[in-house]
Formats: sequence, C-alpha cells, structure tokens
Amino acid sequence: MLDALTGFIRELRAAGLPVSLTEDIDAMRALGHVSLEDREAFKHTLGATLVKSHAHRKAFDAVFDIWFSPRPLRGGPATDPGDEVELEEWLEQALASDDGATREAALKAAARRAVTRYAGMEDGRPVGGRYYLHRTLRHLDLDAILQRLLAASRQQADHELTELEERLLTDEHRARIERLRAEVDGEIRRRLVADRGPEALARATRAPLPEDVDFMHAGAEDLASMRRALHPLTRKLAARLGRRRRHHHRGSLHFGQTVRHSLSYGGVPAELRYRRSHPSKPDILVIADISGSVASFSRFTLELVHAMSSQFSKVRSFVFVDGIDEVTRYFEATDDLSDALRRINTEADVVWADGHSDYGRALEAFWHRWGAEISPKTTVLVLGDARNNYHTAEAWVMAEIAKAARHVYWLNPEPRAYWDTGDSIVDQYAAHCDGAFECRNLKQLARFVDHLS
Repeated sequence: MLDALTGFIRELRAAGLPVSLTEDIDAMRALGHVSLEDREAFKHTLGATLVKSHAHRKAFDAVFDIWFSPRPLRGGPATDPGDEVELEEWLEQALASDDGATREAALKAAARRAVTRYAGMEDGRPVGGRYYLHRTLRHLDLDAILQRLLAASRQQADHELTELEERLLTDEHRARIERLRAEVDGEIRRRLVADRGPEALARATRAPLPEDVDFMHAGAEDLASMRRALHPLTRKLAARLGRRRRHHHRGSLHFGQTVRHSLSYGGVPAELRYRRSHPSKPDILVIADISGSVASFSRFTLELVHAMSSQFSKVRSFVFVDGIDEVTRYFEATDDLSDALRRINTEADVVWADGHSDYGRALEAFWHRWGAEISPKTTVLVLGDARNNYHTAEAWVMAEIAKAARHVYWLNPEPRAYWDTGDSIVDQYAAHCDGAFECRNLKQLARFVDHLS
C-alpha cells in the first residue's frame, strides 16, 4: 500500500497538483483513522489532505480512479440479453426501476455487457479510453433511451404533468443516464488499468489543470472549468493586492518626528520616522481584441479585471476588431459578468469594414476619440496577438498613449516564439510599452495581475 500511495502522489505532482511533503505526511497519518476497505472514505480522506483547490478536484478524481481502480468484473447480468434490442430493453427496465439498490446493480451489469459487446477492446492495443467510451455510447444511444423513458413516465402518470413535475422528472432520468455513462466509463478504465497498469494509463490520460489550459486551444469543457477556477482566483488576487497595498508602501521620511524622537537617544536619530502613506489605487483602461481565437483570452481578462474592480479606482473597457467601442456600460449595468460578456458579443459596435483584425485602425480611432481622457494615473492594458492582417501598424498611437499614461502593458496569448512571425507585429507596439507579457493561461494571467501591484 505504501508503494501505491507513493506512486499516486508522484502522479498527482506530475499532473500539476501542488502536493507538498507536509501534505504527503498528513495524508499518511489521516489514513490511519479510516478503513482502507471503505473506498469512498479512503478517497475523501486523500482528497481532504492533498487537494487545496476545488479546480483541482477533477484531476485528483481522475488519478485516483486510475490508481486505485477495482478489478474489472467479468460476465453480464444474471439473465443475459441476447441481441442489441434485448439489451436496450433490459437497460431501459433497469433505468426505470425505483429500487435504488436493484438499479445500481443492474447498471453495473449493463455497463460490463455494453463494454464487452460494443467497445471492441483488445489487450495491448494503444487506444485511449475516450475512443472506447465513444464507441460504446454511440451504440447505446442514450438520448433516445432518455426520450423513451420520459414518454413512458408521462403515460404512467394519472394526470397531465405540471411544468415543475416535468422538469423534476427530466432531471431524475438524466441523472440516471449520467450514472450509466459513469459506469461505462469506469468499466473501460478498469479494463485498461488491468491491461496496461496504472502508471501507463495515468501518463496517457494526463490532462492540464484549468489554470494551465491554453486560451487559444481551449474547448467548451475546458472553458467551463477555467471559468469555475476564475472566481476563487479573483478573490485570492484581490486579497493579495489589497494587503500589499496596505503594508508594502512606506511614506517619505518625516524629519520633524525623527528629530523629536531622537531626544530620547541623546539626539541620535536611532529610529527613523516616516509619513503615513496613502497609496492610491490605479485607474485601469483595457483595450481588447475580441476577434477569432483571441476572444476567449480577452473575455477571461475582462472578467478578471472587472471582478477585481474594488482594487482599482476606475475600470474602463474597450473592445475592437477593425472598429472599436467602449463596453464599460455593460459591466456597470449588471452584476452577472457572463451577461455583460454576452451583450458585448451581440451589441458592441466593433466591425467597421470586413470584420478582420485591424489594430492600426482601431488604435487610431481610440486615440482620436478617447485619448484625451488618459491621465498620469491610468494604467493601460492592451490584449491581443497583434496579428494585423498586414494592415498599417500606426504604432505612433502606442507612443502617444505611453506619453500620457502611467503604465502601458501588452498581454499576448500566443507563445513568445510566435511573436513577429507572419502578420504579427507585436514588437512594433511593445517598443512603446512598459512590458509585453506572454499570457496563454490563467496562471500567467494571475501572475501578471500580481505584477500590477
């Protein structure tokens, strides 16, 4: 068991979870208070001692289910359905059962039979579990089964269902379908572990943590995980910036108080006294490209900045493609940042000509319309990959913004190795900025926001 736990914790670290030696020891001690035969208690004990962020829980669960996967059970249900139609009918009966224990046992048996029949698994074949899961679920057609279950439940009801009853019935059947999906996934995973071993399977299925997912290549599921991770990150950064602003800055030397206090030391200024500092919060002005693949990056940055607006005296936001529009009003009109972002996508006036990025035209339009409102208290953030579709750069605008503002930073979601390749002209703009930062994921974005203080 000690070797298994050591390998498990090593895999957690390889997956990106920050597990310290102290937490490793805490986990070992905590396991002394639970039964190792109780798999759920064993799992939750390790989770409570090794996982520090809710955003990391999914990665922990995936590694645990691989490393401590039960042995696969062979065989099917007691009455083994012969063909595909009989298997579907038997499966629908199991899902419709109101006896929880009976339904669970039937779903486990159905998952084993479905994987045996439809997954096409072969020992030693280097294919990922997602492929086998897709093949099995495609044959089961769970959406069709769900519709038949709902239709049968409506017929059995002795009255016409209300809207609430319909919703509760749908949620209940969907939960049962998801339970079957989880059983199929678990059965495939158990067989792959038995075939390849936990180390090889964990290495093959390792996925980045939400804060490490690349903005430019995130799928729908990744974006949802990143959005869930954004909220605790916002609170953490806001608390850190506020604490640093209160305690880090020290005022100028207070000569009068220093001299008066030195009298107790015979006129020797042994302890210097300083004026009380009143550090000001910066004004933040964000100019974001929301075209194409950089749109997700810009949305997350806008959401983070506005969620932390209490740490800035003023936040103004502008978005562009080849036209530019101020969108601050959308954030001020609602507490739901997702709604504000939806309105930006549908209502902001950002297309002037062909809807392809034109940084030069957008920056020039910004300067002529709003440039006079930039002050020495303003920190300007420009978000985008600076891929200008070979239009004129108009880099002089960045020079003028830099003269008027306190700081100017450029955040680019592309890897630095791609900068100034093809139609990227980021260095022409970065020459007038206080810094240009690679910002490909939430971790790098958080690191930059910390830099702002």
